[in-house]
Amino acid sequence: MCLIVFAWHVMPGVPVIAAANRDEFYDRPATPAAPWPGHPHVIAGRDLRGGGSWMGITAEGPNGPKFAALTNIRGPLERRENAPTRGDLVAGFLAGSLDAADYLAQVIARGDVYNGYNLVLGDRDALYWYSNRGGGDPRNGKPLEQGRIYGISNGLLDAPWPKVLRTKAQFASLLCQGAPEDAYFEMLADTTRAPDLRLPETGMPIEVERMLSPVCIESPGYGTRTSTVVKLYREGVPELHERLVCPVGQEVA
Repeated sequence: MCLIVFAWHVMPGVPVIAAANRDEFYDRPATPAAPWPGHPHVIAGRDLRGGGSWMGITAEGPNGPKFAALTNIRGPLERRENAPTRGDLVAGFLAGSLDAADYLAQVIARGDVYNGYNLVLGDRDALYWYSNRGGGDPRNGKPLEQGRIYGISNGLLDAPWPKVLRTKAQFASLLCQGAPEDAYFEMLADTTRAPDLRLPETGMPIEVERMLSPVCIESPGYGTRTSTVVKLYREGVPELHERLVCPVGQEVA
C-alpha cells in the first residue's frame, strides 16, 4: 500500500473509513482481497512472493472486527535486500489473537529488522500508527486522536506530500457530501502529476519522483495495482471493497 487516507471517528457509527491505493511492480504476483484459507475471518489481498499483505480486515474474531494497513517508507539508500517482508506485520495482526496494543508492543520490540514502513492497525475502539522511522513524532506508537482525517504515502504520517494533501482534502469533501462508493474510487484514480517544486526529496532521481507523484501511478512495469475502500462500523459487519487497476498494455499478475 502506497497511499492511504482514513477517517477515525469522524462519521457517526463508522469508526474507520479508509481509501487506499497499492502500488507495486506488475510482475509481483498477488491475490485479490478474499477470505484466507485457514483464516476465513481474514479478508485481505495476499502477496504471493512474500506471503504477507498490505491491507485487510477481519469479519469477526476474539477482539471483534480489526483493520490493518501498511505503506513502505521510500528510502533507497537505507534499503536492505535481506530484510524480512513487511507484509507479515499486517498478516500477523489480522490472523492473530492479540489486540492492537499488545500486538504493537511486539512489533516495536523487533521493528528495526524491517526496511522502513508505516503501520496502521486497530479496531472500533483504538487505532494506532507506528513507523520504525517515526523518530520523535509524539503520535508514533500511541492511539491516534479521534475526530480527524489522516493520510500516509511513502513518508511519515501526514507528511505534506502533494498526493497526500490532495487526497485528504478530497476525502474530507466526499465524507461531508455522503458521497457514494464510486466517488472514492474516482478520487483514487487521479493520475495528475505534482509540480516539480512540490515533489518530496527521498533520494530518487527527479524523473522517478515525478512518475511516483500521482495518486494513481502509471508507468511501464510499476504502478497502482489495486484501489480499496474499507468501512468498520460501530455495529454490524465491516466492509472491504477492492478494484483491480490495470493500465493499458500491462498485465497484472
